[in-house]
Amino acid sequence: MLPMKRPRLSAVKALPGYALALTFIDGQELLLDLSSDIKGREALQPLLDSNVFASAMLADDGWCVEWLEPDIQIGADTLYLDALAQNASDENTRIFIDWRARTGFSLNQAAEALGVSARSISRYSSGRDVVPRSLALACLGWDSLQQNSKLAAEDVGRYVVKRKP
Repeated sequence: MLPMKRPRLSAVKALPGYALALTFIDGQELLLDLSSDIKGREALQPLLDSNVFASAMLADDGWCVEWLEPDIQIGADTLYLDALAQNASDENTRIFIDWRARTGFSLNQAAEALGVSARSISRYSSGRDVVPRSLALACLGWDSLQQNSKLAAEDVGRYVVKRKP
């Protein structure tokens, strides 16, 4: 089954323990545990009420999940990447998919940041190919550069580092 260009949901079901059963339009079904996000992010804490969490529903033609009463929406693309990361079979894939979700980079932006092709980013993002350790380390290195660390390669001018604003 080919991955979607942009994930869109066909069904969502709230489960006990702050989990969502997600069904995407391509038929892919993923389970997403939102408990740590809900407990750790103030904006999501109204969802700690189990009755409120249970009211999750599709909105915007499947482009997001919405809880009407606290007025909270989470995009299908965010849910998709988070679910892929949680369901990844290996550490390298989790690191890479988490990095993609955190940065919000397009395929081309991610490819430029990590020095690989957009096609490779697409294959790794969809789970078609196993993420190599070197790419996971590149994600961690990119994060390190964004935290204003100084590396020897920068000092000697071998690499130009584009920092996020």
